[in-house]
Amino acid sequence: MKSVFKEIKSDLPASIVVFFVAVPLCLGIALASGAPLFAGIIAGIVGGIICGIASGSALGVSGPAAGLAVVVLNSIQTLGGSWHAFLLAVVLAGCLQLLAGYLRAGFVAYFFPSSVIKGMLTGIGLIIILKQIPHAVGYDENLEGSLQFAEPTGENTFSAIAHAFTQITPGAVLIALISIAILLLWENVLMKKSRIFHVIQGPLVAVVVGIIMFNLYRNGILNFTLADKQLVTLPVPENIGAFFGQFTSPDFSQLANPEVYFIAVVIAVIASLETLLCVEATDKLDPLKRVTPTNRELKAQGLGNIVSGLIGGLPITQVIVRSSANITFGAKTKLSAILHGVWLLLSVITIAHLLNMIPLATLAAILILVGYKLAKPALFIQMYKLGWEQFVPFMATVVGILATDLLKGIGIGLAVGIFYTLRHNYKNSHYVHDTKTVENGKEMHHLVLAEEVSFLNKANILKTLNAIPDNAKVVIDGSKSVAIDYDVIEIIQNFRQNAKSKNIEVELLGITEEKAEMSH
Repeated sequence: MKSVFKEIKSDLPASIVVFFVAVPLCLGIALASGAPLFAGIIAGIVGGIICGIASGSALGVSGPAAGLAVVVLNSIQTLGGSWHAFLLAVVLAGCLQLLAGYLRAGFVAYFFPSSVIKGMLTGIGLIIILKQIPHAVGYDENLEGSLQFAEPTGENTFSAIAHAFTQITPGAVLIALISIAILLLWENVLMKKSRIFHVIQGPLVAVVVGIIMFNLYRNGILNFTLADKQLVTLPVPENIGAFFGQFTSPDFSQLANPEVYFIAVVIAVIASLETLLCVEATDKLDPLKRVTPTNRELKAQGLGNIVSGLIGGLPITQVIVRSSANITFGAKTKLSAILHGVWLLLSVITIAHLLNMIPLATLAAILILVGYKLAKPALFIQMYKLGWEQFVPFMATVVGILATDLLKGIGIGLAVGIFYTLRHNYKNSHYVHDTKTVENGKEMHHLVLAEEVSFLNKANILKTLNAIPDNAKVVIDGSKSVAIDYDVIEIIQNFRQNAKSKNIEVELLGITEEKAEMSH
């Protein structure tokens, strides 16, 4: 038990920051999903406590995911608007994830190139900043938690920013600027002067100042105003009975409905992919470079979705925005993620009315700082210096996320990464060692094949063989090759037969039919 709390000085303040970030995100994603607002809070609580305990991730935070909002909205409509039937699909999706964990399907996480994961983090950092600018200036038409280019309101990321600057709320701008000033002062000055400023985090101070300023506005002490939609809007239960009345259960009579199973599969696949991507990204951000066991993470997410579905919550994944905030503000162990779930639970029971005084402009300032740390200009320079094979997939992922959404952006980056892998494979099938020596009156050429030679290398090898001049001798050396595709061996055999007509002598080293069989 003592080991659980060994880093509580770091985990406690970080958990409070993640809690403040999570509240509007949970509500915004629920609203975008067409689900009851409290369903987002339930998913946040379960993601924090249940997934936090079951997970092997030190810094990952789970909860409702923006990437599933459209899926949830369409699924509820497909099921005739039945929220209870949809909850059954969430439970079944959790069962599928649990099964995937036991079947060790977590290895999928290791197929994403580092350049794509870094591009994902940078793209999310930029999209966080862009999506929070309107909230920082008081334009709150679009939902918190959205990471898609196209908004449900018909706007997109950039049109929302353009509209925001035509409808600025001075009171929101003032709060955002003061919040950013507090955060920068805390990180760059105060935390270097005393350890007390490590325990009392800048975001907590910014939230308190934001609440104070809202009350100064409301009471006419400062001549500014904030509308209700510019504040956190947590459901406030009238009594404990009303609180528990917000929990709902699945409609198990829908087990005979095939559409429920289809939706369950879709949720399980998307939620698992988002989780595995987030796991890879979070591990890269972890200062201690710990490695999350991916199969255990799938089991944890499966358990979380089963519980969330049983009590009326949205589907859960590990989520990069909250995980990034967790790391940015100093978390050391998974206690931070668990505590953020505890704070969510306690807050909706006790202080929902107080949380509803938090200006969204304050939370926008906190998230803008998180976004900047994910997308620092230095990272672009670093990736550029690594060469085109790293930089192009990285930029393709960044642009893809900005122009579409998280999963499509990752898909674009992955496609570009695969192109460069195939190109690299094509170009590095062999090398030609020409000494320009002459043996028995024939110019010598030495072609050494790579360790792995696949059918993708056919064109490049054929081009090299066709370039060998008449009246020469060529040694084709496959002694260092572990496997040579049969297609390549066939090309070499055909070349040897045709070489006689050009008076080309061909010597083969280490190239056998057995090596061709090994490649299949």
